[in-house]
Amino acid sequence: MALNLQTFKTRTLSAIIFAVIMLAGLLLNYWSFFLLFSVVHFGCWFEYHKLMERIHPAYKQISSFHRYIVPLIGFALMLFSAGETLAIGTFSLHSLGWWLLLLLVLMLPLGELLFAKQTSLKCYGISLLGLVYISMSWSMLVLLRDQFTVQFPGFETLDYGKWVVCILVFSIWINDTMAYIVGSLIGKTPFSPISPKKTWEGTIGGAVLAIVVITTVAYFIGLNYMECGIIAAIAAVFGTLGDLLESKLKRMAGIKDSGNILPGHGGFLDRFDSLLIATPVVWLYFFLFQ
Repeated sequence: MALNLQTFKTRTLSAIIFAVIMLAGLLLNYWSFFLLFSVVHFGCWFEYHKLMERIHPAYKQISSFHRYIVPLIGFALMLFSAGETLAIGTFSLHSLGWWLLLLLVLMLPLGELLFAKQTSLKCYGISLLGLVYISMSWSMLVLLRDQFTVQFPGFETLDYGKWVVCILVFSIWINDTMAYIVGSLIGKTPFSPISPKKTWEGTIGGAVLAIVVITTVAYFIGLNYMECGIIAAIAAVFGTLGDLLESKLKRMAGIKDSGNILPGHGGFLDRFDSLLIATPVVWLYFFLFQ
């Protein structure tokens, strides 16, 4: 297939802009991180609504109140998950999240009574699934950023939470890149009918190389390389499952991309599908073993 130079330029420029925004959000400070994933949270919800409307057309009939209040409940959960160090004056985001969550949960049934034209348990279930799939995942990422840490000998003043999230994100990036390269070079065995372009060779190669790269880098800069390797392994395995899940949803909806926020790369769900599933597993690992 001949290379389309204009398409290549568009994809490359989009990838550079995406990487710069992500790195700035991840590395600057806690506020930049929270702002970045607040935007991602609402972007994922916007695309999730569009997907579900195509999969289950009755979901188009939910009230505007329902459409906006449920993502706001998810955002309140993210605020509640934030640490006390994030504050506006003397009022922390954690406290703000608690009161906003309480208010919105109380408002939801009242708003449904007043504004809903019809009630559907399936539509409510779809919204609940969105809270679990999107909002709970980003809330757990906020918890990882603030509460759970990898013990890094010799880095007593290191912002541990920031690097836990960075290791997770970088592991997914490396896994995706290496899986594509290995699959393109030697991939022959289809991995799943959900995503025909994925191969077992590429999937295994991407996972192995992600673990090797993360573990090696961690070792040479003095981090706990075993812990970092575990994060990379979780990211590779469950990140791949996250990608397959979103591919399944898109296939059910009959679309190629969940959105077009990044020309040539798709939407928010396309970019963060792996992280949405890997994050809860990494959080669970730290919850159980830290």
